Parts: sequence; C-alpha cells; structure tokens
Amino acid sequence: MAYASGPFSPPSASLSAPRSLHLSRPHLPFPSSSKNPKETGFAAAPLKLSHTASLRWRVGVSFFPSFLKKKARSPEEIKEELLAEIAPLDRGADATPEDQERIDQIARELEAVNAIKEPLKSDLLNGKWELIYTTSRSILQVQRPKFLRPNGKIYQAINADTLRAQNMETWPYFNQVTANLVPLNSRRVKVQFDTFKIFGLIPIKAPGRGRGELEITYLDEEVRVSRGDKGNLFILKMVDPSYRVPV
Repeated sequence: MAYASGPFSPPSASLSAPRSLHLSRPHLPFPSSSKNPKETGFAAAPLKLSHTASLRWRVGVSFFPSFLKKKARSPEEIKEELLAEIAPLDRGADATPEDQERIDQIARELEAVNAIKEPLKSDLLNGKWELIYTTSRSILQVQRPKFLRPNGKIYQAINADTLRAQNMETWPYFNQVTANLVPLNSRRVKVQFDTFKIFGLIPIKAPGRGRGELEITYLDEEVRVSRGDKGNLFILKMVDPSYRVPV
C-alpha cells in the first residue's frame, strides 16, 4: 500500500528571603515626657519577618513564573493551524524542507493530544479519506513534469471491521490498489497489496514484495494522521464515512 510503504519552562525564580528587612528610622520628635526612644514605639533594632511571612514571600516569588507558561492548545486549534499550513502546498509537492519540518512539528503536537488510543477499534476509521498532505515522493511524483503527476484527488479507504484498504488516484491515471491489513497492535498494521487496477479497469495481481506498514497516530471524525514504515507522513481528511472497501 503506497501510503504504508512510503513509496504509496522557564526556571523558577527561587530567591531566599532576607533574614531581616532594615527600615530607616523615622525622624519624628519624641514626646517631651520621655527621653527613652523605646517608649515611643520605634525601636532601633532591625525589624524581622516572621517565619510564616518569610515562607509566604518565598512561595510567592517561586511560583510567579507559572503564570507566564504557555497555555496548552486544544486539538481544534492545532488542526486549524495544520490545515492552514497545508493548504498552499499542493498536497506536499510544493513543500520546502522548512515547510516539511514545520508541518511535522504541528502534526506531532496534534498526535500528542490524540484521544483515540486504539484507532483500529474505532468506527471513526471506516470510510473514504482524501489525502491532503504527504512527504512520499512516490505518491507526489515530484520528479515528473507537473502535467504528468497525479493532479486529481487521491483517496484512501479503510474498513477496520473487514481489515481491507484501498488507494485510489483520480485524474489522469485513475489507478487503484486494494490490500489486506494485518494488525500488529491497536494502531499499527502490516499492509499486503493484492490487486492493482491500471486506469481503474485492468486488474493485475500485486507482486509479493508489495507490502508495508502503516501506523495511525491521530484520529477523529474529520482528520487522520498516519506514518509509514519508510518515515513518510500522511495527513487525510474524511470525505465519505459510508464508503466500503471491496472485499
């Protein structure tokens, strides 16, 4: 399966409190009835912080930087940025190495908040997905002139219940391939291609070497992120949850 194989905080400001705070002696006249400064209520000895006040002061200083920490983003916010970054890149064909690195970083941020821990057991996986970004050169065919590349939409369908998958190109070649999926764990599958269709019509049995692996790293009702065994990244959006892969 081409998608599977690759070829388809600030530190705490911890300050110790001073042992005493020296206040300047106020220059006020003493009452005429007393020559002893102690009787005025102003002692010459330095004013000491109580243990409780000192502790409160230290705690306040130590935890103040926590207010400066960056607030964690929601999956929706991350997806919004990811889709915006992908939009002008022609499915990845126009991506520079810097673009690829930035997309990968955002994808990893999204993967970190993945709520579906066992995607192969989720109904959200079933249906037809449109490929909107990939790093796979064999899919993008960037070595060809643009008019000879797959210029139409590219789809991948998966049915977790039957463990079947299908890749579908549109204009200009309309090639297709179907495959069996063998679960390796709750999010990773081995992919074994069985039948290719050239121009969507001519069936050809897939060679035995036509295999790979695919890991689903993020899944919700509208976006899926997957990574292949060759290190390629695939980002897809749901277009038809009712679609069924041919058995």
